[in-house]
Amino acid sequence: MADETHRIETRADTAAEALIVQAAQASGESISSFVLRAACAEDRRVLARPDATLMPADQFDDLVASLDEPDEAPALRKAARRRRAYHESS
Repeated sequence: MADETHRIETRADTAAEALIVQAAQASGESISSFVLRAACAEDRRVLARPDATLMPADQFDDLVASLDEPDEAPALRKAARRRRAYHESS
């Protein structure tokens, strides 16, 4: 059973249309197929999960292991010892 299809219409200025037609012809596709393929590639890029980071397993293991090792953080320690410029009034 074939998926139901829907019509998507768009407007383009003369220059944009000419480039789309030229690119579709160069890739051996119909204009509709070219535009749909390009839009689908872009939608995947836009909707890619920003909360996922891909990395090799050994790099991930190193990252997790580094979280278990405390950092000296000398700049943070120095900042914590400084007198506060702002004092909350009671």
